Formats: sequence, structure tokens, C-alpha cells
Amino acid sequence: MSFALFLIGLALLVGGVAWGMVTAGIPALYVGITCVIILGIGIMAAVSRTRTKD
Repeated sequence: MSFALFLIGLALLVGGVAWGMVTAGIPALYVGITCVIILGIGIMAAVSRTRTKD
């Protein structure tokens, strides 16, 4: 898989999680913190999976 495809999927995941949390009435601060954590984990996973092997 390509790195761009991972990022598109990650953006959809973060958007869905944020939308669900806002709909559930969770404060914006916690929504932001959760999104940053998911983005960090997702980018680390994308880089490790799409990195070329030596």
C-alpha cells in the first residue's frame, strides 16, 4: 500500500472519530487530544509499513 492511501484512510478515521465524539457531547479539548493521538499512531504505522526494506 502507498503512504498516500494510508493518509487518506487515516483522515477518514480521524474525521469519523471526531464527528462521533462531538455528536456524543464530549468537550472539544478531549476530541482534539484524541485526534492528535490517533494521528500520531496512524502516521507511525504508515511509515513503518510503507518504508522500503534495506
